[in-house]
Amino acid sequence: MPNANANANALVPRETRPGHSADMQKIAQHMARLNVAGLPRNYELFHEAIVGRNGGLAQDIAALGPQPQQAMLDELGLKYRLVSHCGLAGDTSRNEASRLLREVAEKLAEGLRHRDAFARACDTILKSVSGHEDQSLAAFIGELDYLSVSLTSVLSAEMEIGARLADDIKRLETLERGISAMQLAAVADRITGLPNRIALNRVMADLYEREEGAAGSALFMIDIDNFTDLNERYGTPAGNKLLKKLAGLFQKSIKKNDFIARTEADEFALLFANVGMQDAMAIAERLRASVEDNLVFATSDKGDSGRLTISVGVALSADASTPGQLQANARVALLAAQSNPRQPVQAFGR
Repeated sequence: MPNANANANALVPRETRPGHSADMQKIAQHMARLNVAGLPRNYELFHEAIVGRNGGLAQDIAALGPQPQQAMLDELGLKYRLVSHCGLAGDTSRNEASRLLREVAEKLAEGLRHRDAFARACDTILKSVSGHEDQSLAAFIGELDYLSVSLTSVLSAEMEIGARLADDIKRLETLERGISAMQLAAVADRITGLPNRIALNRVMADLYEREEGAAGSALFMIDIDNFTDLNERYGTPAGNKLLKKLAGLFQKSIKKNDFIARTEADEFALLFANVGMQDAMAIAERLRASVEDNLVFATSDKGDSGRLTISVGVALSADASTPGQLQANARVALLAAQSNPRQPVQAFGR
């Protein structure tokens, strides 16, 4: 990742991040060594462990040994709340809910069959009594006994069905809570708790679907300088702690109608409503200065504290006809900021 700020207090030297194709090749090779199936969710799992530098996940994968079972890999995906695995579990839960609903319908149909049988028995006895006025008392009592047995059978069946339905309702409620939790996990970043890229895409899609259009919003793409180096030198836990602090700082900087997401390991996106380019650039500069002033951390050099720095790309929704184009414009601006250490805040087309 190109460094966009040559700050004298930078933690470690600049290093170029491997390209996407190199990352995918590394992931594919590692999966092949372990004989892991080339499923999209497995690629996401290993991407999080290798490229995302998730040390805990990497250790858990290693503990499975060679040729890990797919079920075990899926359990790890759920444990670390990866999007594709949450989606897989959601599909499983929805299938289970559908199965339970079919069972409920069958039980209700069974209850109706018992009632219909009892109603037919009553009708038969009524016709028998009315059609045979000279029927003996013993025969009449026998028919009443048969009716009593039928009624007992109906009541017993309904009590059993009621108990089974109550149990199924509890199971459905549990599944509903699980599906809601997985839906939330699918759009939330595991480390910071912020919305993720999926949530950002949804918000931007909604923005462009409004009748008044998307004009008047500004998208910031923010990249942490040298974050890969920081993780390598101080470890993932220290990096995660800084990510949480940075997320908290960003959250304090947005208003009710604004939106923030963590979109990649070292990248955030902020969507501001009702701002023009002049205001957007002023906000971006304040954010950059606030990060440098507030996110200070200890280094191995006791005489020098490390400072987290960021590069910011700004793009206006008025300059993009689609959500994808707006994100592309913001990324172009971010790349310009990363390549110019003296101007770490850049605007698209300006």
